[in-house]
Amino acid sequence: MLTISDVSKTFGGRTLFEEVTLQVNRGDRIGLVGPNGAGKSTLFALILQKESPDTGNITFQRNTTVGFLPQESAPAGDETVLELATAITPEVEKLQKQLKAWEAEHPTELDHHDQHDNLHARFDELGGYQLEAKAKQILSGLSFRESDFNRPAREMSGGWVMRAHLARLLVQEPDLLMLDEPTNHLDLEALLWFQEYLKEYAGAILMISHDREFLNQLVGSIVEIRQSHIFRYRGNYEDYLTQRAAAEEQLLAAYKNQQREIAHLMDFVNRFRAKNTKAAQAQSKLKQIERMEKIEPPASEDKKINFSFPQPQRSGLKVITLEGIHHSYGPNVVYSGIDYQAERDQRTVLVGPNGAGKSTLLKILAGVLPVQAGTRELGHNVKAGYYSQYRVEMLEPQNTVLDEAMNTPQRVTEQFIRTVLGCFLFRGDDVFKRVSVLSGGEKSRLALVKLLLDPPNLLLMDEPTTHLDMPSIDALVGALKQFAGTLIFISHDVYFIRALANDVVHVNAGKLTRYAGDYQYYLDKTSATSARAALTAGAKPELARAKPVEKIANVKTKEQKRQEAEQRQLRSKARNEQKQLVTSFEKEISSLEQKQTELTAELEKPETYQKPGRAMEINRELIYVQERLAEIGPEWEAAAGKLADLDRAATES
Repeated sequence: MLTISDVSKTFGGRTLFEEVTLQVNRGDRIGLVGPNGAGKSTLFALILQKESPDTGNITFQRNTTVGFLPQESAPAGDETVLELATAITPEVEKLQKQLKAWEAEHPTELDHHDQHDNLHARFDELGGYQLEAKAKQILSGLSFRESDFNRPAREMSGGWVMRAHLARLLVQEPDLLMLDEPTNHLDLEALLWFQEYLKEYAGAILMISHDREFLNQLVGSIVEIRQSHIFRYRGNYEDYLTQRAAAEEQLLAAYKNQQREIAHLMDFVNRFRAKNTKAAQAQSKLKQIERMEKIEPPASEDKKINFSFPQPQRSGLKVITLEGIHHSYGPNVVYSGIDYQAERDQRTVLVGPNGAGKSTLLKILAGVLPVQAGTRELGHNVKAGYYSQYRVEMLEPQNTVLDEAMNTPQRVTEQFIRTVLGCFLFRGDDVFKRVSVLSGGEKSRLALVKLLLDPPNLLLMDEPTTHLDMPSIDALVGALKQFAGTLIFISHDVYFIRALANDVVHVNAGKLTRYAGDYQYYLDKTSATSARAALTAGAKPELARAKPVEKIANVKTKEQKRQEAEQRQLRSKARNEQKQLVTSFEKEISSLEQKQTELTAELEKPETYQKPGRAMEINRELIYVQERLAEIGPEWEAAAGKLADLDRAATES
């Protein structure tokens, strides 16, 4: 469906891609990963033909449709949310506008004019009116209320506009769906709906995401961009981590072996190059070294950055106490007489369905919302700090990023602050940007840096991982593990929760239920169906909306039924042949992986190096095995994708 062949791309003297090749087949589910700046967004731009490769080709199978959701800043005009969601082609969008303008200008002539009738007929011919039912179901799944459908999209926040554009792509159902951080703007229930919807999606999906759980649930392969090359791994994100670690271990062993061999040859050269009787042999050894295909050591660019953040003053054992708290928004009562207490060193995650009051509770704890009834009492030496992805008014617009970060009472060096900023995606000249020109995500990240550079001993955080890539999330986890204070947070990132939480509070229907253990303890106690579903436990059973949009059944003639029976027989035969091909590939892959394990184990044995030439022989075999694995992987994936298509066609028939 999509073929990238020997593509190279250079920006400003820096090579982003060097002769990379990638095949995307129908039904593929691919996660695109790599450090910030590796070229993920550039690869998307090349595929979308917004950029041109320096060399190589990017080709699509004929009539392939492509849909793209950017990470930020999707446009919104005067159209309503529903009109935006149904504007799946330029012609449909144009007809929508023409019909709307005509109806506004001729409110009493709707059924009495050829122009209107022609517009209406063409819109109906393109399925415009059927699109509305589909769009409404998808918009509901993404947490829009029915009252939102006819609101002008420009009246809504950027996050909701992004959801409307996502709905448009799902209504359109392109053959290739390209998503850049699609979960950034979704609440938990919408994310769960979206995740289940994508599991049934008919087209191929290529996505950039920092959400490990989302990738684990959806993708069948991971494509990593590293050192100007593309590496493809079978399986989900956890499988990728395991496979990459094993590959790096094997590469390191091969590299060390080659270095030992080079050192041995150079020892001979250094000893005998000055002797007339041995000079020719020494020269031969040098040429042998030159002819070697040098093995590069594993890249160290992804190593975790370790540094120590400033630590707050130690608080008393009782950090904060709420007693008899009442809170309501007009007639909507959120809490009626709740009690809560947090103690020093607790790492508490608040979970529960949307609208249960998690953010309200966090704001009451932070003192952002005044107590309407009851008492809020801070413990001895407690200083509370609140971080929200939407709360950035603490920043000074005229300052640069570096100036703003340096404005801390803590004694830290500029080099240390630059290191911290780099971990949170402010690199190079980015530190000299004015705060006033930063995006919302950049301001959120800068506010997070400031909080970590001068942390309170009671830290309250609402979705702190939004707008962070995976290395930055790891840096944040590392900082919070060091944090010598109390942490209460809300997050939909299961990895982040598992890494930090030692206490879980479930919020639902105005009640707080405490689970005095880590997240796994909470899952075990609640018998949750999945780690992510447990975050919204207690929600009304509306997730039935997660089912794919139902299609209207057609009444079939006898001839149609006969033709379909013949087609099923042909598909069955094709499926059996395809299954045999997939099985043969899997057997070869299993055999190659076993051979790879055996060769690597032999390389690690000291006696291997006592047999002249044996190490070189093993390395040659290992290189062949690794090359064949790299070659057969895409072949297997193409065959497995075709088999999945055949299985899906059989199910639909």
